[in-house]
Amino acid sequence: MDYKKYTYLPASPEEVYLALTKDISIKLWTGAEVEFEEKPDTEFSFWDGDIVGKNLEFETNKKIVQQWYFGESTEPSIVTIKLHEDKKGTSLEFKQTNIPEADYKDFTEGIDEYFLGGLVDFFDE
Repeated sequence: MDYKKYTYLPASPEEVYLALTKDISIKLWTGAEVEFEEKPDTEFSFWDGDIVGKNLEFETNKKIVQQWYFGESTEPSIVTIKLHEDKKGTSLEFKQTNIPEADYKDFTEGIDEYFLGGLVDFFDE
């Protein structure tokens, strides 16, 4: 199943991009251990390994493409994050493909609350 959501953040695309690609920043808004390198073909881990995957593509201040792993599921789940300048801030477009149906509700609620919600809280402070 696919999921798409837009979130407004009161920060520039540059600031949002840094928050999503620098391990020290990711740690601040997730509040947990993180392993991340802004390089294609590197594996990453958020929330002490609750979310793990592989970085596929980076377009500075504009786009991040990742593959997120779901257990043994065969189809890779692709996450594409796009940053669009919006008034004085950024409209973040979060799109994910191939979320297993059994995990869909819990997973997308987690994305809303912790991933996108964490970013919103981080920039609102």
